[in-house]
Amino acid sequence: MKKINTVLGAFTIMLLVVACSDDFIDVPSKNENSEEFFNSQEDYEEALIGAYDLLQSTYLNVMLGEIASDNTLAGGESATDVPGIQQVDDMIHGTTNEQLRAIWGWMFAGVNRANYILEYQDKTDFSGKDNIIGQAKFLRAYYYFELVKWFGDVPLAVDKRIKFGEQFTVERTPKAQVYAQIEADLIAAAAALPATQSVVGQATKGAAQSLLGKVYIYQDKFNEAAPVLASAISGPYALVIDYASIFEHAGENGTESVFEVQYTDVEGAGFECLQCSEGNVAVGFNGIRQYDGPTFDSGFSFNVPTQEVVDSFEAGDIRKDVAILDIDAWNTENGSSSGEGYEHTGYFNRKYIARKGDLNTGDQNLTNPNNYRAIRLADVLLLAAEANNRKTPANDAQALVYLNQVRQRAGLSALTVTGPDLRQAIAQERRVELVGEGHRFFDLVRTGAASREIDGFVAGKHEVFPIPQVEIELAGSRWAQNPGY
Repeated sequence: MKKINTVLGAFTIMLLVVACSDDFIDVPSKNENSEEFFNSQEDYEEALIGAYDLLQSTYLNVMLGEIASDNTLAGGESATDVPGIQQVDDMIHGTTNEQLRAIWGWMFAGVNRANYILEYQDKTDFSGKDNIIGQAKFLRAYYYFELVKWFGDVPLAVDKRIKFGEQFTVERTPKAQVYAQIEADLIAAAAALPATQSVVGQATKGAAQSLLGKVYIYQDKFNEAAPVLASAISGPYALVIDYASIFEHAGENGTESVFEVQYTDVEGAGFECLQCSEGNVAVGFNGIRQYDGPTFDSGFSFNVPTQEVVDSFEAGDIRKDVAILDIDAWNTENGSSSGEGYEHTGYFNRKYIARKGDLNTGDQNLTNPNNYRAIRLADVLLLAAEANNRKTPANDAQALVYLNQVRQRAGLSALTVTGPDLRQAIAQERRVELVGEGHRFFDLVRTGAASREIDGFVAGKHEVFPIPQVEIELAGSRWAQNPGY
């Protein structure tokens, strides 16, 4: 991974079965139970690199988190271009959806890699091991949070890998119990991790606190969320004055960054194995079809913003032109040209489309180095605003402080609303601040607004996605499928 490391080296002993295979469990390797690993600090560091590596697969989580919402349409070349993406957009996805299976497999691969470290956390002592163990717990929590958001109840493994053969005995764990483990991991990580890391991209105390606050909010634990988010906000972060700079290459890992998924263009990939890429694959998928002109590179025109989300920006909001590329206006202004794909709206996700000059090697569509800004200070501020508005008793004055920091950076006037009006204002602010960043669907689900806002959404069914049918079969058909699928 860029910044953290681009070479896995000896870490090949723990290659996992992921999207291109038949299970989410470990491949047995000749060294998995030997005395040849976890004997030095270097061994733990290499294993940690491998645990971070699966974060790069979350490009798909981000894309579908927008496409499943009312923010964007699937797009692409045609109605049959990547059918799994089209199905999620139309809310007709089922148990054999390849993209949902990929999310399941990749996230469990991440869990297993983190658990590999934690399984052997007591084997060898060295200075700085607490930091490594804290990062492993943060990563396990991150991957499990993704799994719970997407699938609800999932198998829970703590400090041990799910190995080949165990799929016949492992059970799905109630999500409340999974959430409890996520909370415990993040509390431990926050206690162990420093405010800043010497290696860019590694998880910090503020990242653990921010994710913990978000996990609390997803469970309506607003009283618990408010203080931990306040602690995160007091860390070494500041809103970037120039909003447009955040999503450019020079803006990576800036003062607003709490946690970023690090990407690089060093390694190539092919469509037969997208997770083999070290780049942000979503950038190419989001890109302008058949583009010829300055600043940007071409792409596949997926994940296209709707007119509704474009119209949701207030007049004078400087974020609109940063988040949304109006391709007709751009072509007129710059003498460029572009094609039209399926469900063409005339708009593109400007935050995550390929820029000219970003690449030294590789392919702009499959190995783009644009980092995913997974947790930004603005996101944390808006979560803290929501926690203060919804906790008992509410603290709307503090909620407004957090909300108005974000609004004023966007060139908008401060609000003075309270109560339910403030809650709605915070939800609206999250939409326009974070559009294109993969949060919208889950914000709508957790607030109970999804059935009102998403065409085709069926309450009682679409709050979670189906467990991949192959995983149910591999478990001996003991698992009940999520309701409605």
